[in-house]
Amino acid sequence: MMPAYAAVYAMVLLGVAFAAVTLIAAKLLRPKVEYARKLTTYECGMPAVGTTEVKLNIRFYVFALLFVLFDAETLFVYPWAVATKSVGPVAIVEMGIFLTILFLGLAYAWVKGALQWE
Repeated sequence: MMPAYAAVYAMVLLGVAFAAVTLIAAKLLRPKVEYARKLTTYECGMPAVGTTEVKLNIRFYVFALLFVLFDAETLFVYPWAVATKSVGPVAIVEMGIFLTILFLGLAYAWVKGALQWE
C-alpha cells in the first residue's frame, strides 16, 4: 500500500527531474559561439548612451500593489459568493468583516492619494 503523500512526492520529483533534464539538455545542445558582441546588452540596434539606471516613480509600484491586493480579493470573494447559500450565517459575517477591512484599506489609499494618477 502506498503512503498518502507518495503521489505528491512523485509529482514533485518528476517536476524537478524534468526541469533539470531540460536545462542540462539546453546547455549541451546550444551552439557555443562566444564573442564580445554577443555578450553585450541588446538595445534595439542602437548604441547604449548614458547610464542604465532608471528612476521609477514609486506611484507605479504602489498602484500595481493596490491592483494585486484588490485583484486577490476577487479570488476570495467570487467562490464565496457562488456558495453563499451553503456556508451559513457565520461565514457571511466573516466575509462582511473581510470586505469591511478591504474597504477601509481602499478608503485609506484613496485619502492618501495613492489612486491619483498624475
